Amino acid sequence: MRDAYANVTVRETLAIVARTASANGTGVDRAASGIMFQDAAIIVHTGTITDGTHAIDVQESDDNTTFTSVAAAELQGTEPSIGATDDNKMYVVGYKGTKRYLRAAVTASGTTSGGIYGASVLLANPRNAPVVQP
Repeated sequence: MRDAYANVTVRETLAIVARTASANGTGVDRAASGIMFQDAAIIVHTGTITDGTHAIDVQESDDNTTFTSVAAAELQGTEPSIGATDDNKMYVVGYKGTKRYLRAAVTASGTTSGGIYGASVLLANPRNAPVVQP
């Protein structure tokens, strides 16, 4: 099975909501559905951003409890810092690390009304295909 449907899946880490405060996303298991995915990317999607700065931090964990920021050497691309000029944009950050769990976290500052955005984790290249979609 060499098609995308059988080899990739997407899991939400930060729900798409209006944000005015910092938040931690839900951990995403790279062994989703019992299949270890070899590759991952974090996708951040924005709606209307009215004010403040919203710094995205990609985090990793071995146990889905203790998360740490991913070292820059383990990322492909740059973690976005979202501001008022970033309406309706999409950012992709690749992950080259080996930890089982990933999430996006955001540090919001200078917000009054904030902005609408969320993040998902794209999991690709499972050790066994096809992928069981949610």
